[in-house]
Order: sequence, then structure tokens, then C-alpha cells
Amino acid sequence: MSDNHPELSGYEPNDDYRPLRGKHFTSILRIVVVLGIVALVVPGVFTTMRVAADTAANACVTAVAQYYPSAVDFDARFEFAGPGGFGWQCFAVDVNERETFVTPLGIIPSAPRQLAPATRT
Repeated sequence: MSDNHPELSGYEPNDDYRPLRGKHFTSILRIVVVLGIVALVVPGVFTTMRVAADTAANACVTAVAQYYPSAVDFDARFEFAGPGGFGWQCFAVDVNERETFVTPLGIIPSAPRQLAPATRT
């Protein structure tokens, strides 16, 4: 290999280099890209949260009907440090509006599952 590059013969670097795009156009383009990414991500996050809330409510109403049939209402909510740990928690509400913890539903709530009945001794 030689250091002779014929394609560069006659090339002289230009000291007054200018970028192809101006600073104003580049900043506007960055803002448009960030807004586009946000527009793609935010609806997915809201949809996921809505589906999780609906699933938690359905699982909670089933668990409350099974374990606390005298309850008048239920409450499924996401808690960071609830009685069942991190995630969705299910509470039964009685006539006096007292809440009783029923079951943890987990970080990603799933359809309710039938648990084996307790045996009485």
C-alpha cells in the first residue's frame, strides 16, 4: 500500500466549514423527534395502566364475592407498600365503610383463580 491517493489530488481543506443545517433548524428537529417519541410511548402506557386497573377490579370483585359475601363494596388499588407488598391490593368494604384486606393481586394482575377451600378441623 502506498500513501498516494489519486482521488484526493488537488484537494485543499476549507477552513470556513459550515454545517449543512443551522442551529435553529437542528433544535426544532430535536423537539419534533422528542414529541414524536412521546406521542408513541404515552398512549401505550395509558392503555397498559387502564387494562391493569380493569383486570385488578375484576379479580378483586371475584375475590370479595368469594371470601367476604357480606361486603357491600370492594376497592382494588395499586400500593407501593401495602399489606400484600408492592402491587395491586384488594380490599373488601363493609356496611360501616371499614376496609378489610382480602388478597394481593400482584404487580401485573391476572384473572382470578379458584383457591382450594380451607378444611375445618
